[in-house]
Amino acid sequence: MSTTYNPYENAQIQFDNVAKSLGLDGGMCEFLRVPQKELHFTIPVKMDNGTTKTFQGFRVKHNIARGPAKGGIRFHPHETADTVRALAMWMTWKCATVDIPLGGGKGGIICDPPSLSAGEMERLCRGYVRQIWNQLGHEADIPAPDVGSNPQCMLWMMDEYETITGAHYPGVITGKPVGMGGSLGRTEATGYGCIYVLKSLLNLKGIVPESTTASMQGFGNVAEYAARMYTELGGKVIAISCWNQADSKAYTFRKADGCDIVQLVGIKDAFGSIDKEKAMELGYEVLPGDAWITQDVDILMPCALENQITPAVFPSISKQVKILMEGANGPTTPDCDPLIKDRGITVLPDFLANAGGVTCSYFEQVQNNMNYYWDKVEVLEKLEYAMTKAFRAVHELSETKSLYMRDAAYVIAIERVANAVKLRGWI
Repeated sequence: MSTTYNPYENAQIQFDNVAKSLGLDGGMCEFLRVPQKELHFTIPVKMDNGTTKTFQGFRVKHNIARGPAKGGIRFHPHETADTVRALAMWMTWKCATVDIPLGGGKGGIICDPPSLSAGEMERLCRGYVRQIWNQLGHEADIPAPDVGSNPQCMLWMMDEYETITGAHYPGVITGKPVGMGGSLGRTEATGYGCIYVLKSLLNLKGIVPESTTASMQGFGNVAEYAARMYTELGGKVIAISCWNQADSKAYTFRKADGCDIVQLVGIKDAFGSIDKEKAMELGYEVLPGDAWITQDVDILMPCALENQITPAVFPSISKQVKILMEGANGPTTPDCDPLIKDRGITVLPDFLANAGGVTCSYFEQVQNNMNYYWDKVEVLEKLEYAMTKAFRAVHELSETKSLYMRDAAYVIAIERVANAVKLRGWI
């Protein structure tokens, strides 16, 4: 019998476990385990066929003690308020872990992007902003892209905000197209950030990337650029699992001698779906969607959605796996962490590993506010420095206190946020 996991409850369990070990008082725990503000609203959209459809939207601010709320807007047919709450909470810890002056926020719209025309998407994006524009701002709450949304969506949203306010505010939203306030390097940032952290771990362990293999779930923006950099370093991606839009089913594309990432990018669509027929023509073995997790590789990279590594699937993970690099948000359930610890797998936790996206979004906001833009080399140098510094702090605490890497990252993040709350006099 399968277990149903609630991502918000998972996030709270993870927080509670570390908060207890830190000895946080009851008032602080009660405050930090729930969002500070939530907005639930409806968005009426005129569809291309002349009808009007109403969509449900969310915006959650988990904690703003360290700075304005920051977080993406997820467009997904199975979006829920609890998913948005969890993602906002993880964003608080993510910003604190990499030590950028922002708080945790997140948004969502219940919709199916592939089924919407460009016009319908634009009206939906603008409608979202009209509902909450007075809650946004580069000093209040800064949205960004997430699953199902993209730079064009962010530009429509920024334009709607500027239309309402009657002035230019490029820093109100990040993840915009380059040339319209977007930062060079932002597209690659989350995936590259994952590999900067992985490279740091491999260096500490004395392992050269060329000697490693990996299997990954997802082939959207995060997974694609993580795979690109990992293979450029010499690693081999043996298998990639992704959702197939054509038949609403996931498949794993496997090639024993290593996937050609550039080749696969050439046959994927805007939503990260690889063309199955073309992949077969190129010599890829097509397996069931969950086969990615059973591969005999050194590194597993879940880079899609939450709740993918559970006690139910853990026994199928190869004994060869030594590193779990969490490119997705919340891919591992709390009840699976003890199993991972017992087997000695090193976890690069999500809110450390995938913090490259929000870090580069912060860089974008800084550039917007200065009205001065850096070249790509400078952006990526700053990103690698920030990710490597964060990794070293987490790893050092993990080693000195004999902590699981996820717990070490939580300790750093929670202490920073709790200290900000205390200094402000909120508690």
